[in-house]
Amino acid sequence: MKLKEEQTLVLIKPDGVKRGLIGEIIKRVEQRGLKVIALRMFQATKEDLDKHYSDSEENLKAMGEKTLATYKKYGLDPEKEVGTDDPVKIGRMVHGWIVDFMTSGPIIKMVVQGLHAVEMVRKLVGNTMPSQAEMGTIRGDYSVDSAVLANAQKRGIRNLVHASGNLAEAEHEISLWFKSEEIHEYKRAEEDIMF
Repeated sequence: MKLKEEQTLVLIKPDGVKRGLIGEIIKRVEQRGLKVIALRMFQATKEDLDKHYSDSEENLKAMGEKTLATYKKYGLDPEKEVGTDDPVKIGRMVHGWIVDFMTSGPIIKMVVQGLHAVEMVRKLVGNTMPSQAEMGTIRGDYSVDSAVLANAQKRGIRNLVHASGNLAEAEHEISLWFKSEEIHEYKRAEEDIMF
């Protein structure tokens, strides 16, 4: 794959849609010199999200360990908060909260293409935890949610967007959410000048 043709998946989550940030998010992607080559609004199902967010024991354990680290950081007792300190059980709860959140309203799914698209989009969206995201990023400018608040309210983190973490993840996620005929090629007017 040529660098100019690197692709990544972006999902505008239900909170981004409900807050009217679709245009702002797309605007920031396009201003960066990236192009949207597939775009669709849809209502995700639990089955869709189980494919996207792995519920393997390894992934559940990793989610549970992140939650336990958050509880430790804030001096919270996981037994009091969620009734267990088992990372897999906690991960299963967190997975359920994420699925509930992601099915709570429509989502925008899009494929973004361009030079270093995965890395550029990750920079645009900012840290997964909005409370830690830099100002100037999408999450830093439009969300203040945190893991401790989300966990206390037993819900997914409201962080507006999902962006693939690396090229392999992007390829896998694009194949989950789009058929090849839904992805379009075109040339932006400034491509010859920019790169």
